[in-house]
Amino acid sequence: MENTLLWVVGYVLFLNIYLYWLMGKDKDAAKKNLPRIPERHFFLFSILGGATGAYLGMQAHRHKTQHRKFKIGLPIIIAVQVLLAVCIIVVLSI
Repeated sequence: MENTLLWVVGYVLFLNIYLYWLMGKDKDAAKKNLPRIPERHFFLFSILGGATGAYLGMQAHRHKTQHRKFKIGLPIIIAVQVLLAVCIIVVLSI
């Protein structure tokens, strides 16, 4: 059980760091008029566990902060993920 928890934490941590970095990379690409990262990429990996990193990257890099789907969508994904994590913890502790 401990080994599984370690893998899950590592996976989520990796995704969050990746999406934080990706927001900065996309911001740089936007400034330099280079090819951009598709928004679906951000949302796919956010749903898979990296929403907090995407949101923090969005704020730190001041990127996509005016896009309604990011401004509202990422906090909703985070809330659902926190709720899901709490439910899993409660079920496993019974």
